[in-house]
Amino acid sequence: MTSDLAEILSGIAAAPVRKKAISAPEALNEAYCYERPSSFSRGLRIDLNGLAILLLSGTASVDESGRTVHAGDFRGQARRTFENLTALLASEGAGWRDVVRTTCYLRDIERDYCAFNEERTAFYEALRLDPLPASTGIQAVLCRPELLVEIEAIAMFRTPPRE
Repeated sequence: MTSDLAEILSGIAAAPVRKKAISAPEALNEAYCYERPSSFSRGLRIDLNGLAILLLSGTASVDESGRTVHAGDFRGQARRTFENLTALLASEGAGWRDVVRTTCYLRDIERDYCAFNEERTAFYEALRLDPLPASTGIQAVLCRPELLVEIEAIAMFRTPPRE
């Protein structure tokens, strides 16, 4: 191992890992605010040696009070889900250009995937994303029967050095 590489690796190993919860209460509530609180953060920010990593929990079409929005309207739920994720990203100074991966959960993938892909494509095209995030689509039973789509995301970006 070269001395330069060893120095880099030792700096990474010595760098503290800082974690903090992410929230955007103006867009969606905190999970612990539910009538029956749920034990998770809307997201977690990890800061490591100048790299910020955002791990956004599965996010759906809920409002700032925790109510489901657009029940029965798949496209409306997809749009609100993207809005909620956008708010979570923005709360940490990030945006969709920083998103490297999404996992998309659909209650009925055979019925809704075409509409989902159209909504996602329109959203990404409006942002002119290039490259697009890596993504996986999965059919799943979601935490509420009226929810039709849920998306989790990972974003990464460099942060300015601290002085």
